[in-house]
Amino acid sequence: MNSPSHSSRIILASSSPRRIELLRSLGLKFEIVASEIEEKQESETSIAELVEHNALAKARDVSKKIETGLIIGADTVVVCEGEIYGKPADLEDARRMLRTLAGKPHQVYSGVAVVRAEDGKYRTAHAVTDVTFRLLSEEQIARYLKMIDSLDKAGAYAIQGAGGIIIEKICGCYYNVVGLPLNTLDKLLGFFGVQLL
Repeated sequence: MNSPSHSSRIILASSSPRRIELLRSLGLKFEIVASEIEEKQESETSIAELVEHNALAKARDVSKKIETGLIIGADTVVVCEGEIYGKPADLEDARRMLRTLAGKPHQVYSGVAVVRAEDGKYRTAHAVTDVTFRLLSEEQIARYLKMIDSLDKAGAYAIQGAGGIIIEKICGCYYNVVGLPLNTLDKLLGFFGVQLL
């Protein structure tokens, strides 16, 4: 496998195990400096602008701490019938989310931002994937919540692992649902001369 063609320092502004794993799967050398900002939970305009705003805010927060490099920020939310589902507050909230999503099509939005620390130049984009759950009984929801750590996941679920049991179909980027649309990220990094492929 050829290593990605770049000489820039890459920093991921997230401690998400899923995003870290995705970047490692590309053979990309990167550092982890988690952002400490609070994500906006509501949009004054559109969901796309909300996730791009949050991704950019995370990347900019980390860019204040370093002098050189490209910082990657990302933010993912689930949207069903106009309601935004971020990370659940507790297990009861997670149960409510899964109960609402069961049997219904919904959308997963991920915003991605890349900021160059040296001059603050940035690019943002987003991806949208349609996801449909199977119908779930209360017992199935309870069992699913015992199988995963739902509290650190938008919409209280993950597509990988046990997610394969509850998800009937998706239309769009799988990696977007994991939390980092790699095709979108590649295009953004390309603006700064970094080629992943």
